[in-house]
Amino acid sequence: MPISRDDCLGLDAADPLASLRQRFLLPPDVIYLDGNSLGALPSATPARLSQVIERDWGDGLIRSWNEAGWIDAPRRVGAKIARLIGADDDEVICADSTSINLFKALACALRLQSRANPSRRVILTERGNFPTDLYIAQGLIDLSAGGHQLLSVDAAELPAALAAHRDLVAVLMLTHVNYQTGAMHDLNALTAQAHAAGALTVWDFAHSAGAVPLDFNGAGVDFAVGCGYKYLNGGPGAPAYVAVARRHLDALGADPFAQPLAGWLGHRAPFAFDAGYAPAEGIGRFTAGTPSILALAALDCGVDTVLEAGVYALRRKSVSLSELMIALVDQCCAGLGLELASPRDCTVRGSQVCYRYALAGPAMQALIAARPRAAIGDFRTPDILRFGLAPLYLSHADIWDAVEILRATLAGMAPPAVPQESAPRCR
Repeated sequence: MPISRDDCLGLDAADPLASLRQRFLLPPDVIYLDGNSLGALPSATPARLSQVIERDWGDGLIRSWNEAGWIDAPRRVGAKIARLIGADDDEVICADSTSINLFKALACALRLQSRANPSRRVILTERGNFPTDLYIAQGLIDLSAGGHQLLSVDAAELPAALAAHRDLVAVLMLTHVNYQTGAMHDLNALTAQAHAAGALTVWDFAHSAGAVPLDFNGAGVDFAVGCGYKYLNGGPGAPAYVAVARRHLDALGADPFAQPLAGWLGHRAPFAFDAGYAPAEGIGRFTAGTPSILALAALDCGVDTVLEAGVYALRRKSVSLSELMIALVDQCCAGLGLELASPRDCTVRGSQVCYRYALAGPAMQALIAARPRAAIGDFRTPDILRFGLAPLYLSHADIWDAVEILRATLAGMAPPAVPQESAPRCR
């Protein structure tokens, strides 16, 4: 039987996370399908920021570094994120941006390898990796002038490449969920394969954390980075985080520049203001400059929304939403020129559903401008319609409505690939 909107309302009535939608400030005339790019605003965030601005900053002034716990915020919020990615509290710290943290992590991994395996000079990655990750690796290679190389292969070729270059690969650098298609790597398997080949791993969790369960320590991951403004709902430009396995924190020891961005706050005694650098113990050495307290306060609120739901409950709902969207597009949009770009198998798909469409750019603009209700996703060149499904604040009825908006939008654009009568309305 065709799926109806009443069926979707039934799923929502049984949804244990349905009440969490009230934790967010969402405009009523929008179906927000872009939480994998910028998360929605938690309702607690404005009051929290007002408190930090008016009480902590306004009244407390500089005393708030101690009295309001500002100085501990990077570790405190990092410890919360650790619970979402399967790391220990003291293995994660919030600081800087994903790109800067990737530079730190990749530089550390290469330093560790240069000590034990100086002939290993290859950074292996996926050809479709997020561009900034590729740029950071290219820039680090150029800066180091140490004969390192970046080897990019298709995702399916990664195990074979590890085996073929097992004496040369220093680091496997991957984004867990592909930003364009939502295809999800097997974290445990690829980490194990990298280790078997003598390589370390640097994972980017930006499109995973908060929507997909992760097991940093269970998988044996070496380094990971991620951002705070997608599924963690920390706001535009929210601080990022870096996770480092304790075995590597111990191995770095007293080497002062194993983490090369040696800033004052990563010093063992930052307020001694010594002229020489001595790294802080543990994860503290992965900070550099003064943190943005307002941004960390907003991120703290966002992370709390994810912790309240629990990552496994979020994943169950994410799969339900994405399976529903694929089924509804199959049902309602046949013949309109859409081609599923995401895996059909939910076990290898993150919390997004993507379609190839010849006029993807104009189509997305039309969806965003739709009235009386818009469906906001995003466009990725050259032909990807990308829909991020944030289970904290999306309902099954939202998905049904969004597909109906999509159907009506595409039906009014270029002639479909097959006769129009093969693309029935959803209702």
